[in-house]
Amino acid sequence: MRIAVYPGSFDPVHYGHLDIIERASTLFDKLVVAVVTNPKKKALFTREERVKMLNEAVSAYANVQVASFTGLTVNFTLKQQAQVVVRGLRAITDFDGEFVFALTNKKLAPELETVYLMTRAEYSFISSSTVKEVASYGGCVKEMVPSMVVEKLHKKYYDN
Repeated sequence: MRIAVYPGSFDPVHYGHLDIIERASTLFDKLVVAVVTNPKKKALFTREERVKMLNEAVSAYANVQVASFTGLTVNFTLKQQAQVVVRGLRAITDFDGEFVFALTNKKLAPELETVYLMTRAEYSFISSSTVKEVASYGGCVKEMVPSMVVEKLHKKYYDN
């Protein structure tokens, strides 16, 4: 069985992420979408909220499961008995950081491969940071995220 892990902060999940999930789910028998807790980033949503949003967003994919972890991606990936780490690329600027990430993972776990998927052009401008910034100023993000995420962003920014 070919198992892959797609790690990310998913704060919040957006259509670029879902594009990668949809396409990766066709390439592997099982895809684990893994919510990473990065202490260097200040998340808007809690880990539990992000897992819940992702579970709702990927419910149509029978071979996709959502999990969360802290620590090294390679350790989590090996615990899942996965052979592949999936990463999404939007633009050439993403490649520098991803290149270092892949080489570091390869050094730590030579048996793991990293597979990059380019997001579709219509999603290439979307990032979680952009979504949060636009939403925080009252801008419309319904073309960037699922409707349930729009609602949760509104609650975070305006109902507190």
